[in-house]
Amino acid sequence: MKSSTSSNDPPVGAVAPPLHRDMIIARTPRAQVWRTALERSGMLLALAALVVLFAIEQPAFLRVDNLFSILQSVSITALLGIGVTITLAAGGFDLSVGSIAASAQMAASYVLVVWSGGAWSALAACLALGAAAGLFNALLITRLRVPDQLATLGTLFLLAGLQLIPTGGRSLTTGTILPDGNEASGIFPDAFLALGRLRVFDVVPLPVIVLVLLTVLASVVMETTRWGRVLYAIGGNETAARLAGAPTARYRAAAYVASGAIAALGGVLIAARVGRGDVSAGHSLLLDAVAAALVGYAVGGAKRPNVLGTVIGAVFVGVLLNGLTMLNAPYYMQDFIKGALLVGALAFTFSVGKREEGHA
Repeated sequence: MKSSTSSNDPPVGAVAPPLHRDMIIARTPRAQVWRTALERSGMLLALAALVVLFAIEQPAFLRVDNLFSILQSVSITALLGIGVTITLAAGGFDLSVGSIAASAQMAASYVLVVWSGGAWSALAACLALGAAAGLFNALLITRLRVPDQLATLGTLFLLAGLQLIPTGGRSLTTGTILPDGNEASGIFPDAFLALGRLRVFDVVPLPVIVLVLLTVLASVVMETTRWGRVLYAIGGNETAARLAGAPTARYRAAAYVASGAIAALGGVLIAARVGRGDVSAGHSLLLDAVAAALVGYAVGGAKRPNVLGTVIGAVFVGVLLNGLTMLNAPYYMQDFIKGALLVGALAFTFSVGKREEGHA
C-alpha cells in the first residue's frame, strides 16, 4: 500500500529546517519592508534632504570651510548630548550639563587669568569640577533618593549662580576688575587657545577631532562592553538588574560622573574658542544637547539612547541652523522652524514604527 505522503515531504515527526533569512524577507509584505526601511533611515533621509535643499538655494553651503564650520559649531552640543545619552541609558536624565559646561569655562578662565595657571592645570581643574558635579548629582539621586530630573535641575541652578560669585557677575578676561578690587593680570596661553582654535592641516578644527574620538570611545563602551550593557539593563528595568546582581547605584553614579566630565570638557573648548570666561555661555546648550540626545532615539530605528544617533542629531540641528542663516531667515523664526522639523521627523519615524508593530 502506497503512502499518501509525497516523497518530497519530510518524514513524520521530523523538525522542519529553519527558514533562511532571505526566504523570510521574500515572504514579508513589501509595504512592511518599506516601513522598516523608512523607520531606520528616516532621520538620515531628512538630513540628506536638508543638505540638498540648502546646497541648491545657496551653493556656498557645500564649501569645505562651511561644512567644517558646522561641525565645529555642533561639537560642543554633541559632547554634552553624549553625556545626556549616557544618563538616559541608565534610566536617568542629566539636566545640569549646560551649567556644568558654563561653570567649567568660567573656572578655566579663572585659573588662567586670575591664578596665572597653565593650560594643563586649567584643563585638569575643569575636568575635576565636572566629575565632582556629576558625583554630587549621583549622591542626591542614589543616596538621598531625589528624582533624577529634580536633582540635576537643582544642580543646574546651583552652578548657574555659583559661577557668577567669584567675578561679581562679570565676564572674565585679562584686565577684568575683580570684586576685591584686584585686576586679573593673567593671560590665555596659546597652548590653551589651540584647544578651541587649532585646525589640523589648516582644515579640520581640533574640537571636531575631539568629538570624533569621544564618539568612537563612547560608542564602543556603550554598545560592546559589559559596562554599557549593564547601563542599558538598568535603564530598562533597574529592579531586575539589581536582583540579577548588578551594583545599580554604582553604575548610575559612574554615568553621572562621566556626563559631568564630558560637559566640563565642552566648557573647556568654549573658553578656548572665545578666549574669555563668558557669563552668558551655556544658556542654550542644555536644550540643544537634550534635543540631540532625543533625536538619537530615531536614528537607525534604535528607539533607545545611543551615542552615534545623538551626534547625528546634533549635526541635524547644526545643518538646519547654518542653512537658515545662509538663507537670511529671520532669527526669530529659526527656533520655530527647528522645533517644527524636529517634531515632524520624530513623529514620522516613531509613527512608522508603531504601524509596523501593528501589522506584525
